[in-house]
Amino acid sequence: MKKIGFLSFGHWTPSPQSQTRAAADALLQSIALAVEAERLGMDGAYFRVHHFAQQLASPFPLLAAVGAKTRKIEIGTAVIDMRYENPHYMAEDAGAADLISGGRLQLGISRGSPEQVIDGWRYFGYRPIEGEDDADMGRRHAEEFLELLSGKGFAQPNPRPMFPNPPGLLRLEPYSARLRDRIWWGSASNATAAWAAKLGMNLQSSTLKFDETGEPLHIQQAAQIRAFRAAWKEAGHTRSPRVSVSRSIFPLIDDRDRGYFGRGSEEEDKIGFLDENTRAIFGRSYAAEPDILVEQLRKDEAIAEADTLLLTIPNQLGVAYNAHVMEAILTTVAPALGWR
Repeated sequence: MKKIGFLSFGHWTPSPQSQTRAAADALLQSIALAVEAERLGMDGAYFRVHHFAQQLASPFPLLAAVGAKTRKIEIGTAVIDMRYENPHYMAEDAGAADLISGGRLQLGISRGSPEQVIDGWRYFGYRPIEGEDDADMGRRHAEEFLELLSGKGFAQPNPRPMFPNPPGLLRLEPYSARLRDRIWWGSASNATAAWAAKLGMNLQSSTLKFDETGEPLHIQQAAQIRAFRAAWKEAGHTRSPRVSVSRSIFPLIDDRDRGYFGRGSEEEDKIGFLDENTRAIFGRSYAAEPDILVEQLRKDEAIAEADTLLLTIPNQLGVAYNAHVMEAILTTVAPALGWR
């Protein structure tokens, strides 16, 4: 394990128990948390994107703001639902955010997850073409986005432009030259992990995966990562890919930790159905004293296979408490797992 980052869904709710009661709170606290994470030495600040929900959406203004407020930390998503995205507009936004950050963007994309509304992408103006379902459409949008990030010109210039054009066909601007290598695909199956590898995307595997073998999540994820790396090698890519897994990990250091997470209610993976045909496995949470956590996490085969660990955080508990959790992991758990 080479890198550790946090992953925030950016929930908010107008409740007295929440430290994040409105959209402005979620956005501003996300920026503040990234600044704190960088101060603590964490490697990445990642954000989940959901539409039609009281959670973070519209990621690029947030990523740009974090990029302007920080200097070293990687800034990313895990993930953006490509069913909702215009690849051309997204390429411009991503290029701008990456340049603002000095080339620190790590952009996780995917076909999406269960939604708050029925076929929400239709309200954004998108429809699958004949022979596609919505997952196919998301992957098509992803391939178009990747092609645009190559920087090749494709648009015929106006012979009488308002401003002088460079020679040849025009590309989208602003263009960030190395961003294409920092695109990740959030995969819930072995097949889509292999598909992502063939296209030269890095791999993100979350706490939810299609249950393809009936084994524990970490074992299925480890097999998925190996399948991804085998497909990457077969595709003949010259660079080494990156792989992340997500986990909920809470060292029990003080009474606050024990009050929030010391009840031991989620120590086993859970099985559920995303729809009538798709059985999924949801990963357990880890909450224990640091020495016990180290022993538990050493047995996690997917963490051992991945180079990056993303820590899902309870953002509604506030910036100060989440900084405490991150610092506890970095100082009492991560070194024993090979981090730095």
